[in-house]
Amino acid sequence: MASAAEQLASNFNFGAFNKATELKKRIWFTLGALVIYRLGTYIPLPGIDPQVIRDIFDQGAGGITDMMDLFTGGALGRMSIFALNIMPYISAAIIMQLLQSTVPKFEAMKKEGEPGRKKLNQYTRYGTVFLATFQAYGLSVGVEGIASASGAAVLSPGFFFRATTVISLVGGTIFLMWLGEQVTQRGVGNGISLIIFAGIVAELPSALVATMDLGRRGVLSAPIIIGILVLAVVVITVIVFIERAQRRIVVQYPKRQVGQKMFGGESSHIPLKVNTPGVIPPIFASSILLLPLSIFQFAGNSGPDWLNTMIAWLGRGQPGFIGLYILFIVFFTFFYTAIVFNPQETADNLRQHGGFVPGIRPGKNTAEYLDHVLTRLTVLGAIYLVIVCIIPEWLISQFNVPFYFGGTSLLIVVSVTMDTVGQVHSHMLAHQYEGLIKKSRLRGRRG
Repeated sequence: MASAAEQLASNFNFGAFNKATELKKRIWFTLGALVIYRLGTYIPLPGIDPQVIRDIFDQGAGGITDMMDLFTGGALGRMSIFALNIMPYISAAIIMQLLQSTVPKFEAMKKEGEPGRKKLNQYTRYGTVFLATFQAYGLSVGVEGIASASGAAVLSPGFFFRATTVISLVGGTIFLMWLGEQVTQRGVGNGISLIIFAGIVAELPSALVATMDLGRRGVLSAPIIIGILVLAVVVITVIVFIERAQRRIVVQYPKRQVGQKMFGGESSHIPLKVNTPGVIPPIFASSILLLPLSIFQFAGNSGPDWLNTMIAWLGRGQPGFIGLYILFIVFFTFFYTAIVFNPQETADNLRQHGGFVPGIRPGKNTAEYLDHVLTRLTVLGAIYLVIVCIIPEWLISQFNVPFYFGGTSLLIVVSVTMDTVGQVHSHMLAHQYEGLIKKSRLRGRRG
């Protein structure tokens, strides 16, 4: 089987891709969905003066709003109907996963299989609507209080503006949630991750142009710009290496005799990735921190002193923001790893099928061994995620780089790209296997 897979992988070419009609449909559907998403980021909210919003964002370049704007693909900076992006859905998913680990009722739903999963997904949607409504109202109140030299951001503040803003933003988030689910089912890869990926990729060229413009004006020196670009290449290399790194736990299956034949005796392995949760911890941490802070920053100019103090303490490159960001990344790294991989369940499955780790007793000892190895790998993965994601904060504090370059954005772009390419390869291999099966059946009929 392994040699057949290697042969199919070596024969992967554009000719085979052209024959994979199902894969082409999935890719075109994914591209069409992302185009629709990008078009939606340019539809402004009713009653907003886009020029004033743009002036406010230019004044706060490098701040929390700039970071949030990159994650929303520029939708927040244009104050479009997708200004909340998919962040409320991610926050609701975080809450539901926490409930599944702590509340027996939700834990029982998780074990029910497909019916339980549908119920949990429905609760996640309800939570998304609730959080999006709350955040949309906060954003509408915050926007009403801001103004620039060209005037106020809201043309006619009041109840009608807040109501239309809440309806538009909640509708935009629900649409993106639905669009992401459609991409997951009918497209290529995880729809939610691809939406965030598309937003970041769309904004990176303008960030690079802004950097070159700063170099032209002398704000950033040429060595600093070259150093940033070299650092980006190094970060991408490290991300690719770590995302592919894994620890393989050898599993041995004993020989057993059935009748006159001998079965078993082969060995396999359990692959444990260094970074098991992937890009989930940075995305979760960002969704918890960025949107509330962005709303507070909008209202900061007209808010009480304690709010202004908190915004300053939690600003980009400040100890408060860096500390909370690191804390959330580490927490979600361990939390999501515990959800994805259960050492006790894996050990029980191995014992049921007669498998064992050489030198380790089956059952409890195997579970403890797997947990020990996984914990060490998760510590390394958490350190790696923290270093990669804190790089932009260091650039901001040391060199006053006025945009979110590298770190989380590169991590998401590289990881989602690798996952999507892996999905495409899987569909190609499945298509080629189907072709081989059809050929073998035709030969059998002829014979």
